[in-house]
Amino acid sequence: MKAVRFVFALVSIALFILAGFNAYDIRLYAVKTYGRVIHEFDPWFNFRATQYLADNGWQKFFSWFDHRSWYPLGRPVGTTIYPGMQIAAVSIWKVLNFAGIEMSLNDVCVFVPAWFGVTATMFTGLLTAECTRSLISGAFAAVVMAIVPAHIMRSVAGGYDNESVALTTMTSTFYFWVRSLRADPKIKDGSATFDSYFYGALCGLAYVCMAATWGGFIFVLNLIGAHAAALAIFGRYTSKLHRAYSLFFIIGTAGATRVPVIGMNPFKSLEQLAPFGVFLGFQLLEYCEVQRRRKGLSIFQHFQLRVKVFTPFVLLLALVVGQLLQMGYFGPLTARVRGLFVKHTRTGNPLVDSVAEHQPASEQAYQQYLQIAYTIAPYGFVLSLLKWTDSNSFLPFYGVIAYFFANKMARLVVLLGPIASALVGVALGKLAEELIIKPIEVFVYGSKEENSSQESDMKTSPKKAPKTPPKKTQNKKTKKKKEGPKDPISTIQSLLKVVNKVYNIKPLVLVRIFAGIAFIFLGLPYYQNFFVYCHSMAQRMSYPSIMFEAQLRSGKRIIVDDYREAYWWLRDNTPYDSRVLSWWDYGYQISGIADRITLADGNTWNHEHIATLGRILTAPQDDAHRIARHLADYVLVWTGGGGDDLAKSPHMARIGNSVYPGLCPDDPTCSHFGFYSREPLMPTPSMKKSLLYILSLNGIQEGVKVNPKLFTLAYQSKYGKVRIYKIENVSQKSKKWLADPKNRNCDSPGSWYCPGNYPPALNKFIASRKDFKQLEDFNVEKDADAAKYNEQYMQKMAEKGKGAKPPTKKGAKQEGKAKLKLVGCYANENELGEDKVYVGGSSGASIRVAEMWARENSKKYIAVARVSSDGHSFGFNKLPTGKSLKLEKGCMVPCLDDAQKPCGCADGTCTGVGEQPTDGKPLRRWIVYELL
Repeated sequence: MKAVRFVFALVSIALFILAGFNAYDIRLYAVKTYGRVIHEFDPWFNFRATQYLADNGWQKFFSWFDHRSWYPLGRPVGTTIYPGMQIAAVSIWKVLNFAGIEMSLNDVCVFVPAWFGVTATMFTGLLTAECTRSLISGAFAAVVMAIVPAHIMRSVAGGYDNESVALTTMTSTFYFWVRSLRADPKIKDGSATFDSYFYGALCGLAYVCMAATWGGFIFVLNLIGAHAAALAIFGRYTSKLHRAYSLFFIIGTAGATRVPVIGMNPFKSLEQLAPFGVFLGFQLLEYCEVQRRRKGLSIFQHFQLRVKVFTPFVLLLALVVGQLLQMGYFGPLTARVRGLFVKHTRTGNPLVDSVAEHQPASEQAYQQYLQIAYTIAPYGFVLSLLKWTDSNSFLPFYGVIAYFFANKMARLVVLLGPIASALVGVALGKLAEELIIKPIEVFVYGSKEENSSQESDMKTSPKKAPKTPPKKTQNKKTKKKKEGPKDPISTIQSLLKVVNKVYNIKPLVLVRIFAGIAFIFLGLPYYQNFFVYCHSMAQRMSYPSIMFEAQLRSGKRIIVDDYREAYWWLRDNTPYDSRVLSWWDYGYQISGIADRITLADGNTWNHEHIATLGRILTAPQDDAHRIARHLADYVLVWTGGGGDDLAKSPHMARIGNSVYPGLCPDDPTCSHFGFYSREPLMPTPSMKKSLLYILSLNGIQEGVKVNPKLFTLAYQSKYGKVRIYKIENVSQKSKKWLADPKNRNCDSPGSWYCPGNYPPALNKFIASRKDFKQLEDFNVEKDADAAKYNEQYMQKMAEKGKGAKPPTKKGAKQEGKAKLKLVGCYANENELGEDKVYVGGSSGASIRVAEMWARENSKKYIAVARVSSDGHSFGFNKLPTGKSLKLEKGCMVPCLDDAQKPCGCADGTCTGVGEQPTDGKPLRRWIVYELL
């Protein structure tokens, strides 16, 4: 049997090696196509921080206050980031160069995600092997983890982001945790094992690395705490569990508190207190456990002791917590974390909500990032439930909790990569064990029952026959056995032995082997499809976004490098102290590539400051210049379609309005700021007047021209993706005032911590804003305006997707206030007014946008037929002809911006309609309103 196991152990090791190769190779598409380039936005900040650490050393790094970002306030970088990835990259860079392998720091940062993608793959395989005690299961898990898109999405070469390293630290922490729980057959009384000490300590050290690398350490901490607590609740508490968890918590927390951005939060933050409570509870449980073993307590006595110990502790704890709550000792949940536990998909913070990654994941996302693993993983989940050990029970816990969080935030789908791979490994490993490995063992060596019976026969001496008891005694014993009641457990065991004996008969063993071979041949095409799909996804996810491939009309393939070329232009053609105003997305790239002062970046730590940028960019040109001349020398905008600044402009308006309420009166969603139609381009009045619109389309759109006394075009990239404007008449007085260190607020004389201030010229403007405090800090008492804003915002966002209700008397009054009257629902657009003018775009889904267009163009009626976020619309002055339809389901599809008003439907959104077109015309239900 050992020979068979040895062969399959070699197969498993080969699969691990193959997984490592695949994990590395699949992450190199970007390097092969674009070279050794840092991707996206956040990785450029990470690289800049890494460069600073390499150039200035550990001490200066942690006292680095960056006055060249978040101008004029600045940012304490060293104490506000998770530095684990930077430390790892600099360490690798130094080791490689010390070993004679010359490699630039840029190149090391490019390859770090690929290298750590391999290590995360290995630890996922080890985690699965430990939980299942099956090396082949671990090998299958590693093969899947190597290429599954949920892992690749954050670990392509060049994607130098925290998660690329964090997945290694997370999976290693989980592996050491379950390894510390391995049972020692020599210990029967629940005492601590060597593994619980050794691997518990390693688990704590791995967790320190996790805490230093990514904010997702909170997930790791709470998952291990929940698993440990569950084991105790289900009666599996032992000293082994106590040592493993205590060492993990003590070492891990001691190390985590040394990370400046974490500090003492493990004892103050509501997100981290539960594991601390588990730790305290375990100390009491261990005291009771020691007393049980020392005094030989019965089960009831042990229970009584626990009650006596826990009762005063719980009362004392409640008293202390109550006192600390009154003192405001505990910190609040952040908006992002709170968003994981609310029913709606919005946090109430338009800045957080503007990031697509913070929206809930859908089933389509699971299928996209897990592919066939999404189908197989549930079987592995069920199999894990059937084998309940301390280690194996971790997998179901991980699966449920990770699925819950990923379901709330799309970005957290990355957490599903390891567990989905592990569960696939469990399922495939079980099939391999039952259809290949065990049948071959039985076929070659025979079953355990046969071997044990042969061994007993050999031990029985043939010379000396066993003495038979006297006949009378034998009959009595036989009668007692026959007459006595049957033990249910013995009966079940006997049945299982019979089933197992039948299961291992040679003909059935052969059938199992042939079934296993068939399964391999049938499964290979599925793996090939999975392999091809993952490589296709890897190619798509490897686009660095800072540059991309495109095809000219001539068919020639080119690489569009507009963004880097624009940043290089800034670096080479502007003074070092130049300040660049842009939307916060591009701050990291401007500071990392152009090395110029930026006003905001992806850290998004200061909502009010970002709102100030939103207010400037969405304000009319003159108003914007009056503010911008005191803060910046240049304005940079992304243009040319796709995800350019005009596409992001509604978010800018919403964020700006959250702090400067006058921008969008009584409408936190700023639905009036946008476009009636994209083709042809028809902006709303507020959009048309905005600085962003003018800078983006200056000289491109007819009638759009920038005031040369305020802004002049300094640079336009080759393919029109970036425009840079010089701000005229910059206030040198404000610039000099801001550059003077005396005007900063140092926390003490000579300190490195010295935040800046806004220039005096903007005092009145800054004083007009209201600090955003809807959800960021629920310890702050909200005023009536803040409460009203939050209620309106959440209501507008929650209305999206709900069905519209037929107008009621109350609704009619509200329509009257809105100066809109519902005329009816029509199936044929020819029945609309003869003088109709097509608008379309967002006006076909947002009734307010359609109304604004109609009033601006002097139209009496509007007709809308919604598709999704846009649709079809007309404006006209003559009454529709024909008879209105009944307000059926298709007519009552709600408007995007007002769920109380129907906006009709078009094509796929027209479900449950009565009359269908028979002449080949498109399916529509036009809702017509009259403007009063």
